[in-house]
Amino acid sequence: MLVSATNCGAMTDPGQFTEDAFLGGQLRLRQPTTGHRAGHDAMLLAAATPARSGDRVVDFGSGVGAAGLAVAKRVAGIALVLVEIDPALAALARANGELNAVAADVIVLDVTSAPSSFVAAGLGPDSVDVVLMNPPFNDSVRHRASPDKTREVAHVARPETLESWIQAARRILRSGGVLSLIWRADGLAEVLAALDRGFGSLGILPVHADRASPAIRVLVRAIKGGRAPTQIHLAVLLNDESELPNKRLETILAGEGVLMPAKL
Repeated sequence: MLVSATNCGAMTDPGQFTEDAFLGGQLRLRQPTTGHRAGHDAMLLAAATPARSGDRVVDFGSGVGAAGLAVAKRVAGIALVLVEIDPALAALARANGELNAVAADVIVLDVTSAPSSFVAAGLGPDSVDVVLMNPPFNDSVRHRASPDKTREVAHVARPETLESWIQAARRILRSGGVLSLIWRADGLAEVLAALDRGFGSLGILPVHADRASPAIRVLVRAIKGGRAPTQIHLAVLLNDESELPNKRLETILAGEGVLMPAKL
C-alpha cells in the first residue's frame, strides 16, 4: 500500500513512487521517482555512524528516512528521531518507518530554526547521543540549481548552511556525543572550520570513485568536547581496479560491517 494523498500532499499518483531495497534487502524505502533520492551517500553515512542500543539518535535532513532507518536496522534498540523540512518527505519517512517495523519520531523542522523551535519539538540542549547528517553541499554559486525545488533544497547549500547545521547538532548533543556527517571532499576545510568550535577527536574517511580518482566525499566523525588527535582512516573505493563495485564495500553497504570502527 502506498502512502495516502492526505500524507503526501501533491504526490498522490502511485506512479510517482518507487520502493527500493537497501542493506541487502533488510531495508525497503518508498521514495519519489523524481527529486532527491537516497543512494550511496545515505548508506555510507549510516555505516559510519556509531550508535549503541539505548542511544537517542537524530537524523538531520532525513528525507524519506534512509540513513536514520539504516542505522536503526544496524543497531537494535536506538531511539530514532528523523528531522525533515519537507512535510511530504517527512510523511514518507514516517511510512517507511512503519514499513520496516522501525519506531521513529518524525519531526517537520528546518534544521536552521531557532533553538526554541528545537525545544518545542522535544530536542532540547544536551538531550541526544548521536546526530547524523547529509547536509545540502553543492555551492549555490557554482552549482546550477535544479528546476525541481525538492532536489534543489536537498542539494544546494547557502554559505551558512554547514555551520548552522553543525551548530544545531552541537546544541542538542550531550557532552561526549557523536556527530557523523558526509560532505564534498573538496569542502573538507569548511567542515574542519565549522567543527573547530566545540568538537574534537575527529575521524576522517575519504571516499573515492576508484583508485585513480581524487576523493569525491569525506565521512567525518566528531565528538562534542573531544580532545583526542584527529585520525585519517584508510580511504574507501566505490569501484575496484576492474571498475566493478568494490566487494568489501558492497558487504558493508549490505549491513555486514562498519566504516571507521572505534570505541565510544
